[in-house]
Amino acid sequence: MLNVKALEEEDYELIKEAEKIIEKNYIYGRHHIGSAVRAKSGKVYAAVHLEANVGRIAVCGEAMAMGKSISEGDHEFNTIVAVAHPHPHEDIEKCWVVAPCGMCRELISDYGSNTDVIISYNDTLVKCNVMELLPEKY
Repeated sequence: MLNVKALEEEDYELIKEAEKIIEKNYIYGRHHIGSAVRAKSGKVYAAVHLEANVGRIAVCGEAMAMGKSISEGDHEFNTIVAVAHPHPHEDIEKCWVVAPCGMCRELISDYGSNTDVIISYNDTLVKCNVMELLPEKY
């Protein structure tokens, strides 16, 4: 059972920023995940993932957003979220929140073990500490 917290208004704003970046930059087969991170400074950084023909070299949206934040001098994070954009062949009208992959869980926790992650849990949007998603980190 995850220890989860209810979302606050600023969390919904973070989701909107992730949606805006992927809606603006969606390209089928190239970019379908948008992510946004709120730094401790309060500033929000959003980015899209980079798809590759060889899957192992794709770069997740969370890594891109964190890299953008760090490149601008914001090295500490409060909250991060990723959203998926529907593909043209899917009967889905809007983006939805997705949980970070295992590598992103590791990366987020490496750069901020106190960072909250927004996820869908039991059909409800919530946030939890990244360490809840990566127990017994090595």
